[in-house]
Amino acid sequence: MKSSAGPPSIIVLVQPADSLFRELVVGMAVTRAKYLYNYMTYEELIQFLNEKMSMSHIYQPLLVRALVDAGGTATFRQLAQVFLSQDESQLMYYEKRIKEMPIKVLRRHGVIECNGQLVTLSAPQLTLEQKAHIRMVCEQRLQSFVQKRGIGIWDYRLLDEEPIPDSLRFQVLKGAGGRCQLCGTSAKERPIDVDHIIPRSRGGKTELANLQALCSKCNRSKRNQDDTDFRSWPAGGSDSNCPFCDSELMGQAVEKNGSVFAIRDKFPVTPGHLLIIPIRHTPDYFSMTTHERNDADQLLRVLQGRIKAEDANVSGFNIGMNCGDAAGQTVGHAHIHLIPRRKGDMDNPRGGVRGVIPQRQSY
Repeated sequence: MKSSAGPPSIIVLVQPADSLFRELVVGMAVTRAKYLYNYMTYEELIQFLNEKMSMSHIYQPLLVRALVDAGGTATFRQLAQVFLSQDESQLMYYEKRIKEMPIKVLRRHGVIECNGQLVTLSAPQLTLEQKAHIRMVCEQRLQSFVQKRGIGIWDYRLLDEEPIPDSLRFQVLKGAGGRCQLCGTSAKERPIDVDHIIPRSRGGKTELANLQALCSKCNRSKRNQDDTDFRSWPAGGSDSNCPFCDSELMGQAVEKNGSVFAIRDKFPVTPGHLLIIPIRHTPDYFSMTTHERNDADQLLRVLQGRIKAEDANVSGFNIGMNCGDAAGQTVGHAHIHLIPRRKGDMDNPRGGVRGVIPQRQSY
């Protein structure tokens, strides 16, 4: 049966309708792109940043800003470099490392000069060719060293393959009082890591019972070769009545090594007389831990070499410690004397440390 209606209607798209159609097509494309590629509009991004983004650290806005600066896309390595430049703790760590080692060594050799916070190369005005040659030699030395040692030169930064939850990390650091449970170093002096007592490579679990706080140096030394629980070691506290526990004394240190530091003796027997002192308050040499004694031994060797390099007249050393009142100990905090000796500094040095009982020195 035929319809009594007229012929089918014909719709003609005029210009305004064309614009509407284009907007409809673009809208559909945007919606599809958002669905397929998790696309976000500028307005949605701003809304997320202002209203929806909850923060426990600076990481999220830092990453978004880095991507914007990079034109929208960046590699993981590029993003990591941006994060490193904003990590104040890492900047402080390397400032301290620079002052402790390369600055001291290069100054001693006359390579650089320091004036306040400024470090200057001592070489005169360099030509373009000379600068290029210096860069090339430095790069060759760098690559040769890396080739020999591999990424192991940074292995203390690669200890944690997976992050330890912040809540667990907080419990460990709080329980350790913000100090290394091996050497007693505080977080102000060196980064404190949360270490697996039984390494994960040997089946250790990420749980409170298997975690301890170690400074970056102790953790690097331990690596995954040891499962000692340092939480049960002697407490790393201080004695308010002990002059060697005075926090200001650490600022006078001429050198530090893990759990020990060295200062100049206030009443030197000879010029250059130094004391090596454990950070942890402990009565004498016999109560020092093996780790503290090893650190002290390493520091003694470094200081001995430095003293001889700075004073060609030094031809010998006395190393000693007084343990107990009867042995002449006046400060009840372990310390080791490093006393440089020069020919002619006394009439008859024969017998050395036997001189603690003068009538027994000569034999």
